[in-house]
Amino acid sequence: MCAAPRPDSGRNGRAIEARLPRLAPMSATPSARRAAAKDPAVAESVAGAAGSVAGADDAPAVLADETVDGLVADERPASRIEIVDIPSARVHHPSDLLGMILSALAVVLVMAMATYAHNTTTGVAEDVQGFATLLSQILFVPVQVLEGFVTLVVPLAVITELAFRRLGRQLLEGLLAALVAVLLNEIVRYGVEHLATDALAVGLSIREAGEWVVTLPGYVAMLVGLLTVVGPRSRRRTVKWSWNLLWVATGVLLITAGVSLPGLLVSFFLGRVAGLGVRYLSGVQSERAYGESLVSGVRRAGFEPARIVRVADPTTDAEAADSKVPVPDLGTDPAARALTRSTRDRVYALTTDSGDDLDLVVIDGDRQVVGMLTRLWRTLRMRGIEGRSVVSLRQAAERAALLAYAARAAGVRTPKLLSLAEAEDSMLLVQEQPGRAVPLGSLEPERFTDDLLAEIWAQLRLAHEAGIAHRALTSDVILVEDVVGRPVVWITSWELGDVASSELARRMDVTQLVALLALRVGAARAVGSAADVLPDQDIGAIGPLLQTISLPRLTRDEMRAHKEVLTELRSALVARLPEADVEPQQLIRFGARSVLTVVVPIVALLFVITTINIDEISHALSKSDWRWTALAFALGMLTLVGAALAFVAFSPVKLQLWRTILVQTAAAFVALAAPAGLGPAALNLRMLTKRGVSATLSAATVALVQVSQLIVTLGLVVVLTLASGNNESPLPISPAVLIVVGIVAALVAASLLIPRVRQWVLAKTLPTLRQTWPRLIEVVGQPWRLILALAGNLLMTLGFIFAFYASMEAFGQHATLIQVALVYLLGNTTGALVPTPGGVGTIEFALAAYLASVTGINAGVATSIAIVFRVVTYWLRIPIGWVAMQYLQKRGEL
Repeated sequence: MCAAPRPDSGRNGRAIEARLPRLAPMSATPSARRAAAKDPAVAESVAGAAGSVAGADDAPAVLADETVDGLVADERPASRIEIVDIPSARVHHPSDLLGMILSALAVVLVMAMATYAHNTTTGVAEDVQGFATLLSQILFVPVQVLEGFVTLVVPLAVITELAFRRLGRQLLEGLLAALVAVLLNEIVRYGVEHLATDALAVGLSIREAGEWVVTLPGYVAMLVGLLTVVGPRSRRRTVKWSWNLLWVATGVLLITAGVSLPGLLVSFFLGRVAGLGVRYLSGVQSERAYGESLVSGVRRAGFEPARIVRVADPTTDAEAADSKVPVPDLGTDPAARALTRSTRDRVYALTTDSGDDLDLVVIDGDRQVVGMLTRLWRTLRMRGIEGRSVVSLRQAAERAALLAYAARAAGVRTPKLLSLAEAEDSMLLVQEQPGRAVPLGSLEPERFTDDLLAEIWAQLRLAHEAGIAHRALTSDVILVEDVVGRPVVWITSWELGDVASSELARRMDVTQLVALLALRVGAARAVGSAADVLPDQDIGAIGPLLQTISLPRLTRDEMRAHKEVLTELRSALVARLPEADVEPQQLIRFGARSVLTVVVPIVALLFVITTINIDEISHALSKSDWRWTALAFALGMLTLVGAALAFVAFSPVKLQLWRTILVQTAAAFVALAAPAGLGPAALNLRMLTKRGVSATLSAATVALVQVSQLIVTLGLVVVLTLASGNNESPLPISPAVLIVVGIVAALVAASLLIPRVRQWVLAKTLPTLRQTWPRLIEVVGQPWRLILALAGNLLMTLGFIFAFYASMEAFGQHATLIQVALVYLLGNTTGALVPTPGGVGTIEFALAAYLASVTGINAGVATSIAIVFRVVTYWLRIPIGWVAMQYLQKRGEL
């Protein structure tokens, strides 16, 4: 007999054919074969029974002392197990990349602590060095001798063992990592000595002969890089003792004040960066189950394999494209290939010695790191979308088994899981094949009959009735086969699902399936097929979830090519259930807008701190007049009356002016958590809907208010420009700025000549125009409404302009009215484009920048003016808005 070769012994890209001992004859039942494995007497009786059936010539000689994984072996020389695979001899562990990144961040953190927490690191080092006297009594060799001994002996011992084991590649990788670690250490040393601040240099130094000397022990970085590459402590004795010796030497060096604590940590982490980087780029010896270990795992699962054929997947496709040698014929079953895409695990077509065809799913441990990080990120970022995160290979396999058993027990048609086993750094799941089913994505359009759609929804309903959610319904996990002319549906790949799932998880399943079917049969038919099986309550609940972020990656990719499908789904849902809510639900805890909310104010604060001139601002403050500041606050409050007048003018129902002013005041509080301009719009919409106005008419009214504000603002700019257009008035904007504005206007006009750009602009503007036009026609028929709206908008805009003018006068700064108006209008509009709550940071920055460039006022003073203006027109109104909000909520107005 010949043992199957190890995974790395076969040439990459060629089939591995392993001759392995067979078990008891095929005619014996599985239970009899397992009994034969445990008892030699039973083995002989099983073999004898099988031999009597097969004939004397076929009777095997079963040897009780020859077992493979506890099973009795057969010595027939013609017996063989065929394995068709493309093993990966070396793999790139994502955990190595993650460790390298974390080590690099640790270097930065240690340097930051050495700079800004110097007293803390020095105190820790002094506490440790308190043992120096005791250590000097114990040591019988100088510290320099111990340091030289470690530097010489550790590499020599490791290199010798690698050489004796003929691990030449690992030896070269270790030496390369050591060299890279030393180079990194010296680069950092040079940067600290010549480019870093004095605080950082002192933090990484020790005092010698009255001078500060930077201590970044290069031998520590070298040894850490070498030992990181050569393998774990548990695998080689020399590595284990080398790590212990290194810890002892560095501890002694630290206690005797031969190195600073931050310097020692920096060198250590630089060694880790080098070692993990080399190990990731070069790859490590695969610990996945291949060849003989794979066969042993199948046997531990209770099956005797006769043939194991790898199913082609993206990994094998890449290997085949890059390979220069002939590749084996891999499995191409559509259902199995879909299984590899949905699980991203290795899948094999397993044929047992009894002729059963099964699927063998192999979950590899090195792939769990990426999956765990992805799930963790989505769990942190999304609200209820991602399931629980597993932390180990065994947990991943057990979770997959639990969901498969639960789904099948609920009556869902899914492949039956037969057994699990562990082999090397892999978990093996043996399951039945789903007949001759094919994935939903490969079906022809004419096969999507009403019976098929009903059967798909019926299978999902069975799972939901048992409290099970799938969480990743794609065209690869839904399989279809025809049995006696009727469609039979399978749902596979339950490993990401949930038992005892939440309502949100089940709503996500319905949303994913509706979107998946809409891509193939249209939105109306997809919604209709769901409504035929599910209650209206379940159908109406998916409206807020019709977003790309709620869909699996495969469906999202398909949806990008058909972006109109989600819109059509919302329309079809409203057409079937007019009362359905299709307003998107907030599923993301934080996104680009949240990041901007945090980053932009910090950047604005840094701008204020780094650009202001303290002396000039102090001089301006000493000459400022508090009465102008009070006037600016009063003018800012007057703008609330103007906003209320405009809203009352356009409202389709009668509104009390006092209550409307309170709503505008409460909007100042809401603006603390909403981008500029959205707070008033949201409360106005709420005020109308609370008074029985339909959602469509309320939205049209609010949109008309905002459009009228824009028109009045632009008209005011034109009027002020014409009113100040005399020879004595200075040009409000420099010629260079006018040239830039002209160029931008020309570019915008030219871009509108491009059909795609023009279509995009129309798509953004026409919905608003269609929404507001009927309401505008109605308002035009009542001139008093137009006059009232015009007065309100003018009062609001002029109130802010004069408040800004008063803020300038408070600092003794002067400018023409047109300059003040342009600075305010441009600054406020530009700052509001960035979606930070209330425009915090962005509006202040824009106002100060425009004020300094247009009027020539010092940037520090301009910043002070902008801040004072925002304080009196935004920040001081927030507590007043909170009081108004509480009052309105108690009265049931909002």
